[in-house]
Amino acid sequence: MVFSKTCEYAIRAVIFIAQKSENGDKIGIREIAAGIDSPVHFIAKILQDLSKRGLVQSSKGPNGGFYIDQDSKKKTLADIVRAVDGDNIFIGCGLGLKNCSETKPCPLHNEFKIIRSKIQTTLDSATIGDFNESLNLGLSFIKER
Repeated sequence: MVFSKTCEYAIRAVIFIAQKSENGDKIGIREIAAGIDSPVHFIAKILQDLSKRGLVQSSKGPNGGFYIDQDSKKKTLADIVRAVDGDNIFIGCGLGLKNCSETKPCPLHNEFKIIRSKIQTTLDSATIGDFNESLNLGLSFIKER
């Protein structure tokens, strides 16, 4: 895939949390890990970082857990990708070359530039709220039921 494993887990976790917290519920780390097939310790670290960046919210205590507020529903998948993997998917070389540029392109440069642009456009226009709505309507799925 295009994303790191960490980024894949982050996207799945945010979408899962958005689904489960829609009615104001807070979701515990074990339920999130089970819901997205992730190791608990791994997703805990990811969510701690996403919480610090304001992409998910959390509260401590017996009724605590993770949730998505209205502002976070407006965040895009690109925001999650940038928080976890940085901008490389949007600006990096398709072959991973450091010296690839417009003036010294690699063999994939021109074709990959189009792909990068399409990925960025797609991720910049896909909000967490949009994904949540699509899942609620049964138009898309993230896990077999």
